[in-house]
Amino acid sequence: MTLATASTLLTEDRALSLIDSVIKKSEAEGVFVSLSNKSESLSRYSENQITQNISRTEFNLNITSYFGKKSASSSTTDLDADAIASTLRRSEELAKIAPEDPEWVPLLEPQNYEQRTPAFDEATANLSPLERGKIVQRVCALSAKAGVNGSGTLSTDAYLRAIGNSKGLRACNKGTEADFSFTARIDDGSSWGDRTGFAINSLPFETLTEQLIERAIKSRQPREINPAKYPVILDVAAFGYLLSWVMWSLDARAADEGRSFMSRSDEQGKPAGNRLGEAMFSPLLQVQRNPAHPLLQSGTFFADGLANNYLEIIKDGVPKALSYSRYWAMQQSKEPTGAMFPFVMSGSDKSLADLVAQTERGVLVSRAWYVQYVNPRSLDVTGMTRDGTFWIENGEIAYPIKNFRFNQNLPEMLRDIDDISTVQRYNNSVVPAVRVKQFNFSSITDSV
Repeated sequence: MTLATASTLLTEDRALSLIDSVIKKSEAEGVFVSLSNKSESLSRYSENQITQNISRTEFNLNITSYFGKKSASSSTTDLDADAIASTLRRSEELAKIAPEDPEWVPLLEPQNYEQRTPAFDEATANLSPLERGKIVQRVCALSAKAGVNGSGTLSTDAYLRAIGNSKGLRACNKGTEADFSFTARIDDGSSWGDRTGFAINSLPFETLTEQLIERAIKSRQPREINPAKYPVILDVAAFGYLLSWVMWSLDARAADEGRSFMSRSDEQGKPAGNRLGEAMFSPLLQVQRNPAHPLLQSGTFFADGLANNYLEIIKDGVPKALSYSRYWAMQQSKEPTGAMFPFVMSGSDKSLADLVAQTERGVLVSRAWYVQYVNPRSLDVTGMTRDGTFWIENGEIAYPIKNFRFNQNLPEMLRDIDDISTVQRYNNSVVPAVRVKQFNFSSITDSV
């Protein structure tokens, strides 16, 4: 294993030079090359002690060769010139005998990418195993002192991604990411939290640990209340996870073909386009694709070379954009958009405590877990609450309650949002906590 340091990554010049050399040696009618180089480190801890501390560096070069509408890909993890040459020849040989692609699109022309540099934090890229161990040690000491069983992970990544093709397309990004998760268990109480950032020093290790210890202690001896439709406050992690299901479903082709909650039907029930421009959600819902957001500062392009730039997705509760692949955009005479990630939802100046204080009665959900489709067409899902679920009474957290299974239509959840908090980064998105007028809890579960 190699230690994760910035110096182990290829330079941007070296990465693009490798791509140029592959393209020059190609004998295909067209060629697309992608390169990734990643140094990642991970520390795990359980029962208030570190259990694993590993680091590794990965390199991957993928070559796709084209002959007419035929194509094939081959990849290598070896930087050796002979290995790369062999990979190139293999992709060409396979492409010659491949069937024609019925959804073929021509190679992408050079793109206009945003003129910005994704965040790369040297302290994160060069964080040593010893320093990670010291952070974990402080976290474990806090949980041990409180009599809580603490477990979780601390990881850091440094990465470089580059692409190029025989049409002249070239792009390269590098960046860093740090992630910290903590689970606190005590008796029949539990809590969980996760923070992600591009810089290790932006993660609130001790503050988050103390908050989660307090929540775990308060979640002990939960009471049982009847499942029903209740007003609900979804904390950032719970709402961010559920909102991501909606973002995944904003696919133009699925909508146009009648396979999505965004589909419009005619009087005979046949597909009749999509629902862009309809007032479907709460006017509080403002969502953009915004990789340049200060909490994200992520890459400028997608894996296929399309630009990852700012895009208005939902404005004042009205869907403004769907995700068009290059093929479907060509079929519909639209511009391809790329994916709807990373998404950012606007928030307010209210805290989670403010949302609670302004709620007469309802349920506070800390985490949504094990979410699955019930009906992909309508975007009905089922899942469970976990790691701290509480009853709210007269603007206060009254007592912990047993976890629920929920069956919820997610577009209706977005329609019923009536208040929002300040935003926070959750994985690779930025979202607030939200209050929803009613949320369908269908049964009690034994999850902790």
